[in-house]
Amino acid sequence: MTEFTGRAAYLQIADEFKGKIRDGDLAPGDKLPSESELMTRHGVSRTVARQAISRLREDGYAISHQGKGSFAALPGEGVESKRSPEFEQITKYLSEVRQDVRRLAERMEQLEDLVKQQGQVK
Repeated sequence: MTEFTGRAAYLQIADEFKGKIRDGDLAPGDKLPSESELMTRHGVSRTVARQAISRLREDGYAISHQGKGSFAALPGEGVESKRSPEFEQITKYLSEVRQDVRRLAERMEQLEDLVKQQGQVK
């Protein structure tokens, strides 16, 4: 059962598995416990178990395959194989949009400063 430490249970569980992966107790490709196994082992709800696995995926310590389960991974490994060309294209487009928005914000700031200066001259 997960001990109450003031830190969310799903983070404690995720940290436990990150440590096992970093220490080599779990090798990349090793199957991680299922949600049901985590629920039983740690005495948590399905939601907490799901959040723990989700956090591992987000942080690059797990790869999940529909119908097969989740498997240990090291952050940064296998990233290229998971990304489709469409994903890369969308990521590039969003980066360009962010740059455009930044430039627009800078121009708006310059215009606002100019309007303020003109208002002070009158």
